[in-house]
Amino acid sequence: MVKHIVFFKLKDKSPEVEKELQQKLLSLKEHIDFLKEIEVGINFKESERAYDLALVTVFENEEDLSRYATHPYHLEVLKYIKTVVSDTKVVDFKY
Repeated sequence: MVKHIVFFKLKDKSPEVEKELQQKLLSLKEHIDFLKEIEVGINFKESERAYDLALVTVFENEEDLSRYATHPYHLEVLKYIKTVVSDTKVVDFKY
């Protein structure tokens, strides 16, 4: 199994933008059948080190993670992400 975690720093930290991004990310599960699990959390604690949202996804293997990266619906969501996000960090690991 492969876990793909992405942290997002928003340009606008309004609750509306947070919720919209959360919903768009969660919608990935409806469109990508090989996406095994998905969680999206909105950060509630202010800290200099904190990011605003976290995406946690699970795939069967590295090949599926690669397929996800180029999936048309994922690319559509990425277009939106680029309009509202100023920075991201990612971690991918096998377990």
